[in-house]
Amino acid sequence: MPNGHVIRGARVGSAPPRPPERHQPVPCRSVSYWCRNGHRTDIRIVADVAAPSVWDCPRCGLPAGQDAQDPPGRTRAEPYKTHLAYVKERRTDAEGEAILAEALAALRQRRGGRS
Repeated sequence: MPNGHVIRGARVGSAPPRPPERHQPVPCRSVSYWCRNGHRTDIRIVADVAAPSVWDCPRCGLPAGQDAQDPPGRTRAEPYKTHLAYVKERRTDAEGEAILAEALAALRQRRGGRS
């Protein structure tokens, strides 16, 4: 009596032939980028799309440009800002004092009116 879990007529590696491709590939072009370290990066872009002027180098992470003789320089990193620095950009000193006084008054009221 045959087992119910056996697939008949199939073996490993036997598959129906692959159907022919039904689409046309999009015409592409290759664009080269160079970074300051001399790394060359080639990317493929659709032919009718404008290539970006700057591409990140996958080896070193520096910006790369299409001109091998004059690649773009290192971008300047923004310094880390604390939350207080962002608050000071949005508020004047007078507004900050008013908010602080209001918060301290609310805190004193919750604690029972202590000074």
